[in-house]
Amino acid sequence: MSATTASSSIPARRDDAVSFKTWVGVFAATLGAFVAVLNIQVTNAALRHIEGGIGTGGANGAWISTSYLIGEIIIIPLAAYLSQVFSLRHYFLTNIVLFMIFSVACAFATSLSEMVVFRGLQGVAGGIMIPLAFTIVSTMLPPSKKPIGMAGFALSATFAPAIGPSIGRYVTENFGWQYIFYLNIVPCIVMLFALAWTLKREPMKLGLLKSGDWNGIAFMAIGLAALQTVLEEGNQNDWFNSAFILQLTITAVVALSLFVWIELTKSNPVVNLRLLTQRNFGIGTFSNFFLGFGLYGSGYLLSVYLTTSHGYSAEQIGAVLMWTGLPQLVIIPFIPKLMGRFDNRVMVGVGLLTFAASCFMNLWMSRDYAADQLLVPNIVRALGMSLVMTPLSALAMIGVSAVDTGSASGLFNMMRNLGGAVGTATLFTFFTKREQFHSSVINTHVSVMDPVTRDRLAELKQYFMSNGVADPVEAGHKAMLAIGKTIRGQAELMGFSDTFLLLGVMLLLGAVSVMFLKKGVGNSAAGAH
Repeated sequence: MSATTASSSIPARRDDAVSFKTWVGVFAATLGAFVAVLNIQVTNAALRHIEGGIGTGGANGAWISTSYLIGEIIIIPLAAYLSQVFSLRHYFLTNIVLFMIFSVACAFATSLSEMVVFRGLQGVAGGIMIPLAFTIVSTMLPPSKKPIGMAGFALSATFAPAIGPSIGRYVTENFGWQYIFYLNIVPCIVMLFALAWTLKREPMKLGLLKSGDWNGIAFMAIGLAALQTVLEEGNQNDWFNSAFILQLTITAVVALSLFVWIELTKSNPVVNLRLLTQRNFGIGTFSNFFLGFGLYGSGYLLSVYLTTSHGYSAEQIGAVLMWTGLPQLVIIPFIPKLMGRFDNRVMVGVGLLTFAASCFMNLWMSRDYAADQLLVPNIVRALGMSLVMTPLSALAMIGVSAVDTGSASGLFNMMRNLGGAVGTATLFTFFTKREQFHSSVINTHVSVMDPVTRDRLAELKQYFMSNGVADPVEAGHKAMLAIGKTIRGQAELMGFSDTFLLLGVMLLLGAVSVMFLKKGVGNSAAGAH
């Protein structure tokens, strides 16, 4: 989407005063981004209930989430081009209606195939709301007000993933899984009325379809769809030991390589990859990848930990993760003022270091390490996430021209989502390997030939016999199983500690990358106002 199109949709005054009408448009756009991101975590929280409702489960049920992510990650880079073709107003409003329709269709799905199709289409319709909201904030607000708009957008990027599990589990357990899709109706209606009022009618440019970069679009869609599937399904299919995953990996590498080659050689590419050569945008997008890695990866890791090590229910997990979301409502409104007082690079660096520190606080886990012990690390994590997104977005857009704002928005937001997919896959695979390693090490020190082990087995055998197990052989077997369970539990705790260490190190790398950003005071897109 060209900045000319965007800036003509809602007029901004040169004296930096922003009309109420403009703020309504910005609010509606950021609400759309919030709803689109929220739908990932809300649905994941209700996944088991959805699987039961449509009669599927296990590996197949994972496609309910995967299909949405595939649709979203494909459409995000294309949003700028398609909003040029169909006009910002037509494209945004049409996709809001489609998102609402496909949300209701998901609630009425009766089979896995129906749900996967509807969720994929829902992801396509919702995915455009993320980059278009970013573009609207970047182009329609003057420099002095842009941090406020970016702070609102940050709520969609950081607060929505944190609060999503709590909302999903509460709605599902109190009203039924269908209502997580009905939740989208009210905000969609609000967005429709608000954007219909604020966005001007503009002619569509269907002629651009003839000169479209269709080869680039095709290879990008194939490559990103294959890559997202590999990341989502790889761990449960044992990665490259699966012919399916191996074939998809080869497809992703070939298709994305061709996509990059086409975009770098074409005079009018659908995605301007040359923007990544600009210092601030390239490094900022790189840092945003690490933010996505930590943002989505940490939430997923905590959920798995509480389920695996403590047997928490969905509602209990939501209550724990809530403390990574609620503090942001207090912190983020103050971020624009802080951006006026401090170097944005310092804020991003401190935020990533604080986020990393919250991970390092989880390195010494024990069997008693649960909700109460996670409270402080989760609040620290919320503080870190709040400090990063808004100033990082502002830094990344320094030097990006007005005409490239839409394409930059798509790339920037796609890389955060891709970082989340890579982070989730990497962390869970790393945890699995480390748990196996620690289990093997512990087992080498536990032997029936060891007096301590024999004494422990004797104690457990006696315990089971004194609690209703009459057969000594069965009691001995239960004692062996109890020892095995203890070993597995300890190995899991050590594996989780190692994985939080890896997550912290990745965030430190993101913090290091911020050192290479230029300070800057604005961007050319903003200067257009």
